[in-house]
Amino acid sequence: MAYKDVYAGWQQDPEAFWMDAAQSIDWVKPPSKALFDDKAPIYEWFSDAQVNTCWNAVDRHVEAGRGEQIAIIHDSPVTQTKRWISYVELRNRVASLAGALRAKGVEKGDRVIIYMPMIPQALEAMLACSRIGAVHSVVFGGFAAHELAVRIDDCKPKCIIAASCGIEPGRVVHYKPLLDGALELSTHQPDFCVIFQREQEVAHLEEGRDFNWHGFQYGVEPADCVPVDGNHPAYILYTSGTTGQPKGVIRHTAGQLVALNWTMKNVYNVDPGDVFWAASDVGWVVGHSYICYAPLIHGNTTIVFEGKPVGTPDAGTFWRVISEHKVKSFFTAPTAFRAVKREDPKGELIGKYDLSCLKQVYLAGERADPDTITWAQTQLKVPVIDHWWQTETGWAIAANPLGIEELPVKLGSPSVPMPGYDVQILDEGGHPVKPGELGAIAIKLPLPPGTLPTLWQAEDRYIKSYLTNFPGYYETGDAGIMDEDGYLYIMARTDDVINVAGHRLSTGGMEEVLASHPDVAECAVIGVTDDLKGQLPLGFLCLNAGTDRPHEDIIKECVQLVRDQIGPVAAFKLAVVVDRLPKTRSGKILRGTMVSIADGKEFKMPATIDDPAILDEIKLALQSIGYAKA
Repeated sequence: MAYKDVYAGWQQDPEAFWMDAAQSIDWVKPPSKALFDDKAPIYEWFSDAQVNTCWNAVDRHVEAGRGEQIAIIHDSPVTQTKRWISYVELRNRVASLAGALRAKGVEKGDRVIIYMPMIPQALEAMLACSRIGAVHSVVFGGFAAHELAVRIDDCKPKCIIAASCGIEPGRVVHYKPLLDGALELSTHQPDFCVIFQREQEVAHLEEGRDFNWHGFQYGVEPADCVPVDGNHPAYILYTSGTTGQPKGVIRHTAGQLVALNWTMKNVYNVDPGDVFWAASDVGWVVGHSYICYAPLIHGNTTIVFEGKPVGTPDAGTFWRVISEHKVKSFFTAPTAFRAVKREDPKGELIGKYDLSCLKQVYLAGERADPDTITWAQTQLKVPVIDHWWQTETGWAIAANPLGIEELPVKLGSPSVPMPGYDVQILDEGGHPVKPGELGAIAIKLPLPPGTLPTLWQAEDRYIKSYLTNFPGYYETGDAGIMDEDGYLYIMARTDDVINVAGHRLSTGGMEEVLASHPDVAECAVIGVTDDLKGQLPLGFLCLNAGTDRPHEDIIKECVQLVRDQIGPVAAFKLAVVVDRLPKTRSGKILRGTMVSIADGKEFKMPATIDDPAILDEIKLALQSIGYAKA
């Protein structure tokens, strides 16, 4: 069946489309219908069903005779260890942990915060919560004490599950002191904490409050799966809010099961038993959807990777993992490929590994510049698919659905909307614009199953943040265009569209041009305040390893490239070479923070920043061209 027929089938009868997709799930009580719209604009899916996520992700594969299949491969170059966990072993471990939590009073609906690095126990903790109907909230391991405290006070967990430490190249991250610090700051106190002691660092346990992961489970009755309603929250995942108060995105159980299961074949083109690897972190949405839940629900083998794209030990680590574990579909962020390309521009390390198992690569998390995609396609000789989604949606809004049909790739576009998403480009008044015109990207309500139905205990904030600007639509916060063929182009966050002398210009479009320069490994463009034109674009350039040409020559060529390809209207004259760009731990470039530094404004240190020292380097670079005045 062609993509256009599948999409048209959804458009004509969304109810039948999603009820059909729901047949792949094991229900305790099947849903009577798909969409519940009596509280619009708050919509719910499969609300009257009864189901359990852990049963669908683990037990049913064991019951179907596939218990010996590997469920999780843990590959940890930072500790030089590897582990293989079968579905039957996973079931036993999860049932034991769930039983121990229940024995200490954790019940259906109670919240549990999980604060762990990339180890299988993080997935076991998530699944143990879903087994007994507890609502987990994973906080990215190593998050600062203050940020953890804010989340503790917002979701009020009965229990916190943490590891003693995380391991980064060359250093140990002390999780337990951060947890202790957060509990000193938070008003709410959990009943107890469970600590998984890693051999790299054994943490101090507070008598009466902290329990050792293994001792805590000793002699406890394993827990069976507890059925929950279809609209029971599976988890809360905090995403940074503009007000500084994080937004708790929630995911309803039934909708998540149906949507994620549907994507594994249709979007990622894998069958049960295939090895799927999302090189992300359990603390981010990709880790929830595509390290933990979707692969296991669909009966795949998932990889939990504790390492970095470069430096653990080199820029060939991705290729080693793919080759060794026979990965069929690989999902990572463009920033990871740019790091690899910067270290190994000719792809010499790729040639050392047999990658015949790899059939497709997916990129998401930020715009994938055409240069990075072209490099990856040339080196890997498989489709490299950019696709676009958000923490809020939990799965792809737009993609090239390889499991349905491989559509022609258009560089710079994450391809076409997936069934469930009626994507529109709107002007400031909320009217659709012509194909090829830049506007705000919005999705006609209702959003599909598996997306956020609301925010945790903040329905008014949900409506104000997402549904108010364009009534009847979900506002994505991204700006872009749709071409004549229905391909979407994400050009920038709406706040990254800059206004140069009355012309609305996308910083993403300029970044695309700069990234095409042969010496540029990575770049970012921001808008800085200008008395005459309102805003001016300013480019930051990171150069390829081994580039020894004068920086001023490269800057001159980059300025000319933008003038040639976007035109003098962009007024692009300013660029500066930097060693690295400030990013979040998930790889997103902190453009807003860079704008504040350039304009000499006060800013709050972003909680998710990878390395705060980079901001001083950015400030010095900006001062060298007359910006960032105090």
